[in-house]
Amino acid sequence: MSLVNERIERRETVQKKYCRFKKYGIKYVDYKDPDFLLKFLNEQGKILPRRITGNSMKFQRKVGTAVKRARHLALLPYVADGLK
Repeated sequence: MSLVNERIERRETVQKKYCRFKKYGIKYVDYKDPDFLLKFLNEQGKILPRRITGNSMKFQRKVGTAVKRARHLALLPYVADGLK
C-alpha cells in the first residue's frame, strides 16, 4: 500500500471527538464531583487539553476552573503518582 492509502485508512478508523457537555445537555460543571472531574485529568493529575478531551472552548474553561477549585478544597490532588 502506498503512504496515501495508509493515511486515509487511519483517518477513517479514528472516531470524531465531541463535547460531552453539549451532547448530554450538561450546563454546569460541578467542582464538588471529583469522580466526574477525574475524566479530565491524566495519571499525574494534570488537566487534559481540548484536543484530547474534545471539549468545546467554553466547557474546557469551566472544567479547568472546576478542577482548580476542587484542588483548592482538597477534593482532588495537585500532584499524583498513579491517579487512575
